[in-house]
Amino acid sequence: MRQSLREKAIRICDQKITQKGDNVGLSFYAFFANKNDDPELLMEAATWWIETHQLDHFEKVLKIRTLIQSGK
Repeated sequence: MRQSLREKAIRICDQKITQKGDNVGLSFYAFFANKNDDPELLMEAATWWIETHQLDHFEKVLKIRTLIQSGK
């Protein structure tokens, strides 16, 4: 995952935790606007989420933030 996406994803995870608590579920779609204006970046996030880590559609925000921060 490229650094810019990593930083954005961590920022969004932090926002979700602040707004809804650390038990909230999250999908990789949360990292993007409701329109597909960067398909390459969306596919990078989807590949990281689905192929690399074999995550379910929704995962706990703390789990995702930890994975991203670990650099995996």
